[in-house]
Amino acid sequence: MPWGLRNEPGAIASDSLQKAGRVSVINPFNPVLFLLVGFVVVFGEAYCTGLRRVLGAQIDLLPALMVCAGLRAGVTTVTALSVLCGLWFDALSENPLGVSVAPLFIAGLIVCWKNDLILREQTYAQCLLGFLASALVPLGTVLLLLSFERTPLLGWISIWQWIVVSLGGAAATPLLFNLFQWLDRALIYRRAHQTSFRPDRQIRRGRF
Repeated sequence: MPWGLRNEPGAIASDSLQKAGRVSVINPFNPVLFLLVGFVVVFGEAYCTGLRRVLGAQIDLLPALMVCAGLRAGVTTVTALSVLCGLWFDALSENPLGVSVAPLFIAGLIVCWKNDLILREQTYAQCLLGFLASALVPLGTVLLLLSFERTPLLGWISIWQWIVVSLGGAAATPLLFNLFQWLDRALIYRRAHQTSFRPDRQIRRGRF
């Protein structure tokens, strides 16, 4: 075969996967959707305090959202989401402005870095990632506050709050995945691949 017409094995495999529907279509609205959901999450947590009164802790959905961004989007979306949501969250709390940005960014970056090794479509994997992110992000925030010579309000009740936040993030992560999958189906036009061979075709055979 001439060099100019040589087919690369990777290109053939990629075309075959795309025709078989095994490669997910990238949503061009992903950055906007993640930022919009993050905006609603931050201000919704600040406004809705009923669950905090019942459980004694406020469930934070931002770590779970960073897990979704790390698996479904790129580094650019993870960076923008962590910076904006971290600043919004700190502006509505007593945290120093910007202290929540680094823990959220690190959580999303690690998930994005190990994207190919994670079973993103499995519910138990989503719950596990949401649990780990929701448990480690508050710890990172506390360490940053201590390094800034701030004194966070810590006590025995903090253990209960940490457990509630971790379990809440684990339960919320699959729900956020389903939400973004629904948004993908609603906003992306997927072209149906048709072949020239119809399953109901008739074959006419000659005498010989």
